[in-house]
Amino acid sequence: MSIYVDAHGRLHHPEQNLAVTCPHCQVLSHITPIAVPQYELLITTRPKQVGVVFVCDSCNAPVFLKFNVKMYAASRVELSSTFIELERPREKFSFTYLPEEVEQLFKEAISCYTTACYNAFASMCRRTAQTMFVELGESGKLKLFDELARVGEMASIDADTHAVIKKVIFGNENDPKPAMPVLDTYQAGILLEVLKDLLYQAYVRKGRLQQAMAMRRFFVDEHNDKVTPISKLGA
Repeated sequence: MSIYVDAHGRLHHPEQNLAVTCPHCQVLSHITPIAVPQYELLITTRPKQVGVVFVCDSCNAPVFLKFNVKMYAASRVELSSTFIELERPREKFSFTYLPEEVEQLFKEAISCYTTACYNAFASMCRRTAQTMFVELGESGKLKLFDELARVGEMASIDADTHAVIKKVIFGNENDPKPAMPVLDTYQAGILLEVLKDLLYQAYVRKGRLQQAMAMRRFFVDEHNDKVTPISKLGA
């Protein structure tokens, strides 16, 4: 059974309730339609896409979805089973250990991804990577190049997608202004996960380890300061 708007302007879905990750509360929640286009208006104007306003059952915030129209049938307007989320949940990442400029650029990259501006996202990913390379030096860049190859093997990224990701992040060493490949939704998602992993390896993992070691040294030193040597007990 398809998704459709009936003659009374009610939205019907085979599973009764849609579930999405709410862009406001970040919870995977059912959503309830509260504003559906009027059937008579749809029949009159026959748009190729239809927008519906839902409310998140967890936080009551509005959620906007856009559906392609499959068919104008008798007493119903049938919609595609897939939809476009006009607002998407913001990607999560620990920025604590990133240098200020790298953090700023990657936050802007995530903003582009969240709004589905994938080619702007790719450009910001390249700027983020270039800033990383300057900060880490040539040896750090080579380590990340090797890390990208390992990520590709571990995640079983197909050769074509891996080539696109590598071109975005590292460009062409012989071209001072290498052309930026055009990304689709899947490639953008893979690029995001790869860059998050490279940032984690370059900064977050190191920062967390250093912080943990510093805490261990602090507790050891504090403990030693409170211990009286045996040689002094009989004094």
